[in-house]
Amino acid sequence: MSVEANRVRTTETERVAGLVAAQEKAVALFSEVEARGIVVPGVGEREASDRIRDLANEMFGTTKHWHKRIIRSGVNTLAPYRENPPDRVIEADDVAFADFGPIFEEYEADFGRTYVFGDDPDKHRLLKDLPRVFDAGRDAFAADRDITGGQLYRAVEKLAADAGWEIGIWHAGHLVGEFPHEVIDGMKAESYITPDNDTPLRRTDRLGRVCHWILELHFVDRRRGFGGFYEQLLDLA
Repeated sequence: MSVEANRVRTTETERVAGLVAAQEKAVALFSEVEARGIVVPGVGEREASDRIRDLANEMFGTTKHWHKRIIRSGVNTLAPYRENPPDRVIEADDVAFADFGPIFEEYEADFGRTYVFGDDPDKHRLLKDLPRVFDAGRDAFAADRDITGGQLYRAVEKLAADAGWEIGIWHAGHLVGEFPHEVIDGMKAESYITPDNDTPLRRTDRLGRVCHWILELHFVDRRRGFGGFYEQLLDLA
């Protein structure tokens, strides 16, 4: 093996390790969020977001987040990422979700989880469906070496519909890597798991690096006025 080939391989090994380590830190962060009862009824969304920001700094020295920090609850869970609904206090029978993008050692994590309070069976069904559909989407990705962004989006869309949910945003995931990921692969459609992306997800970017992906699920029930969220690495564990 040439020196250059070995350097590229080592670099990719380091990139994978960095992305996996970043997600492991995000998992640990949100385990502590749950242990400390940060996202609970009676707490405002902005207050919870700021407390998670401070906790990330306390646990890992993290001060940068590559996208805006999101805690949404109640009707706000219907709002797509780009909207900025007014701050509200989490209520006793709400669904709430967190969407955070902390940067650990210059690698992006993108992590989302949903919380359900009260006894509403449909909200608890959503809580169970999100990780189940995530796993099924990951299985669809694993089963087809040539799967495109559009094909995976449509597979996730069908899984959601079969479970009684609607996708609440225009995509089902995106590239992830060294901060910021969109600079690595400049064409917007090619950077997302979206109906418009007809390129294979397993490819290299414009710098010759392997593309790695986040699978992002935002499911909503518009009639009943709530939604849920779940995201993490698609192609790495």
